[in-house]
Amino acid sequence: MQAYQTYIWQNSDWPHFTYDLTLYQSLLQEICYQQGLLDGICKGLNEEHLLEMQSETLALDAVNTSEIEGEILSRDSVRSSIFKKLGISYETQDRSTVKTDGLIDILLDASRNAIQPFDDERLFSWHAALFPSGYSGMHKINVALYRGDEPMQVVSGRIGKEKIHYVAPPREIVEDEMKHFFNFIDSPNDENGYVRAAIVHLWFVIIHPMDDGNGRIARALSDMMLSRAENSAVRLYSMSASINDNRRSYYDVLEQTTTGAMDITVWIGWFLEMILTAQKNAHKIIEKIVAKTRFWQVHIHTDLNSRQKKVLNRLLDAGQEGFKGGMNARKYASLCDCSRVTASRDLSDLLKKGFIVSHGAGGRSTSYEIDWGSK
Repeated sequence: MQAYQTYIWQNSDWPHFTYDLTLYQSLLQEICYQQGLLDGICKGLNEEHLLEMQSETLALDAVNTSEIEGEILSRDSVRSSIFKKLGISYETQDRSTVKTDGLIDILLDASRNAIQPFDDERLFSWHAALFPSGYSGMHKINVALYRGDEPMQVVSGRIGKEKIHYVAPPREIVEDEMKHFFNFIDSPNDENGYVRAAIVHLWFVIIHPMDDGNGRIARALSDMMLSRAENSAVRLYSMSASINDNRRSYYDVLEQTTTGAMDITVWIGWFLEMILTAQKNAHKIIEKIVAKTRFWQVHIHTDLNSRQKKVLNRLLDAGQEGFKGGMNARKYASLCDCSRVTASRDLSDLLKKGFIVSHGAGGRSTSYEIDWGSK
């Protein structure tokens, strides 16, 4: 006979979390050190580079927080929304959607307005931006409202063999639970800001107050709390990208924590590790931005058409790791909505002018990547 499962919110001392940071003092120091490095580097960037850094981080956040939930967003749509919201001019067609516009609005609000109070009105505005149609997939959901009366369960497995990983608090106590949650967010506290971000993320996931979108909102709340901790309105690293890269352990540590007692030490340690990983990955973004700038400085006087500029920027955005599979005429034609004949002609011109190098035996097997030797 299966033992009765106790969830964290069913503990008698809920919601008084306990944790021991003894093992994480050096980790917290390293996080502060890395953040100092990022702040120092970014102070040396000009306004254009800083704006590009922000747009790269926003794009990573948007794409990855959605991918964690199994939703693949168009990179072009995300970037169009970011350019529009940040006031960045761009030559390509606007491919933004209501959905990507809404997600970028949330991420920008989380950082730009981090110090503003967080209450149900702001939460509901985020939720409405996530689900502008009132539907999640083909299912109509409660939008800008707390979830319905049905039990909220986190379940995996096929029909008939489902596994219940977590059951959230019943609907009748959600409002009271959220009052405690909002009070924690906005009450003055001497607690470490990075630890508070970990607690807020976990706490929201535990309550699971919305019909859908709880994970994305929890990660946006993490960004908001991290912006408060760092006193910065610009996100310099993407937590969602780190979480997505470690998605299996993310769900494992959440399940372990939400089905246990009030000690959340393991969760906090995991969350802090993700912060440090994200910070270190941010240095790669800065290196890519600098390399991209140097590349264009070399070719500043070379004539190119809008298609060529778009493809080169896409290759530059991929960095020295390269565009997956390299660029070829088929991909070029798809990206630029042109014929393969035009794509081949444009690529040959870029090759001749020294922007790219070719690989392969020729013909359809030929692929291209940036000639980084021309930086």
